[in-house]
Amino acid sequence: MSKKRRSPSGNPAKAGQRKAAGSKAARSREGRSKEGRPAGPIPGDVTVATFDPPAGVAYPQVLRTPGFAWWRSVLGVLVAVSLYFVVVSVVSQVVVLISYGITRPSTPYKDYYAQAQAFELPAGMVGANLGIACLIPISFVVVMIVHQVRPQWLGSVRPRLRWRWLGISLGIAAVSLAAVFAVSTLFGPAVPIKPQPQFWIFMIVIVLTSPLQAAGEEYLFRGYLLQALGSIVRAPWFGVVASAVIFALFHGTQNVPLFIDRLAFGLLAAMLVWKTGGLEAAIGAHVINNVYAFGLAGLTGTVAQARAVQQIGWVDALFDVGGFAVFAVPAWRTANKNRGGT
Repeated sequence: MSKKRRSPSGNPAKAGQRKAAGSKAARSREGRSKEGRPAGPIPGDVTVATFDPPAGVAYPQVLRTPGFAWWRSVLGVLVAVSLYFVVVSVVSQVVVLISYGITRPSTPYKDYYAQAQAFELPAGMVGANLGIACLIPISFVVVMIVHQVRPQWLGSVRPRLRWRWLGISLGIAAVSLAAVFAVSTLFGPAVPIKPQPQFWIFMIVIVLTSPLQAAGEEYLFRGYLLQALGSIVRAPWFGVVASAVIFALFHGTQNVPLFIDRLAFGLLAAMLVWKTGGLEAAIGAHVINNVYAFGLAGLTGTVAQARAVQQIGWVDALFDVGGFAVFAVPAWRTANKNRGGT
């Protein structure tokens, strides 16, 4: 015995509503292109189209997407650098002002601010490090708006920050750079251990905020700038060299050996990012280097002295570069064993 399919409702009005809804759905489907995008603008639709790089792309050329245009890189670099100067300065000043309001020292604010900026006060280091940490969201925003690329591609070619590989990189950096610092201490002139005033407060600030500062610099210089400049031409090396030069110049007044020291660090870090496919190794080395350098400065001198360095000798520059190479080689080999990271 055949069964008749029953309608959900015998009400003609509801049947008409269902028919009208079906017609609207049909018209909606007809109004879409073959790619599934609306044929025309939809009021209230704020979805932003994004582009993904081709499969197997090298990290410096991640931004060579189907939507690539050279002017996007030029505009993005100008915006990112401008925001660098504005945001870092504003955040630093706000932190110092809050600290002044909480501690209420007898020192006039002008003198207090000068001391903080020189890292004679922990508040200055907190403000500077948090300001530089803002380079991470700045890089994200520029990549999303100017290039219409998901910010996850800044972390690595996965695309994401590979946390396990970051942890391994931190471990390699901790061991290798500790050995370098130990050798420099043994063969260098004797330096007495004399912790500076407020040493433990400075150490808390260094441990908690230096990783954010180091990650911020890496996301801008070895992340966004490396990709933006590396995508302008077909050869990835252009981004490596250009980002390293900008990184060294951004450190302000310095003599030639110190400039070469920072340029070499930028080149080695950018090469490591390129060959491992992500920022993790560079972040790991940068974090450990800054924690060790400022921590040792607080134990044997002052953090302010370390910040004020504007010149070094050629021997010190070669030693610094060699020290980073001691980290880069095992990090590179480990990455290769793990197929460019984990």
